[in-house]
Amino acid sequence: MPLNIPNLLTMLRVVLIPVFIFSFFLETEHRYLISAFIFWFAAGTDMLDGYLARKLNQSTKFGAFLDPVADKVMVGAALVMLSQDYQTPFVTIPAIIMISREIIISALREWMAELGRRGVVAVSIWGKVKTAAQMLAIIALLSRYNETVINIGYGLMYIATALTISSMVSYLWAATRSTDADNG
Repeated sequence: MPLNIPNLLTMLRVVLIPVFIFSFFLETEHRYLISAFIFWFAAGTDMLDGYLARKLNQSTKFGAFLDPVADKVMVGAALVMLSQDYQTPFVTIPAIIMISREIIISALREWMAELGRRGVVAVSIWGKVKTAAQMLAIIALLSRYNETVINIGYGLMYIATALTISSMVSYLWAATRSTDADNG
């Protein structure tokens, strides 16, 4: 495992996962803002590690493996905690859709890699827009700063959910066309 700045940032994100979870359940009036800040910081390290890996030419197989795992675990934990905390279908249903999409696309990418077609399901611009909306929604909902911020969080959550479904359909369609070409 090469120790470089991008990989260290990814490992920091992994270490922050239990810190984030613990902070969310603290018995303090500031627990929501603390957990939102930790999530925001982790999201920032995700953007920074990818940028540095490309800029410094320090991309590694270890980083390519661990980066999406760290992201998915952090986001999955946040969505589960938000579902439990808000206890409304307006959070729970989008959370289930988002978590399910991540599992489906991860499996799809693994399958396509086995077929030698990893590029068919490479991250698209819509996947990145989905991620940005999702991260901002989670931060807003975690913070519970005020009613306006919470409502913005709901709006971003629905935008992220629509982009989640759209990008999943797009990836599945591309994979289907790619494998159907073999059978045609």
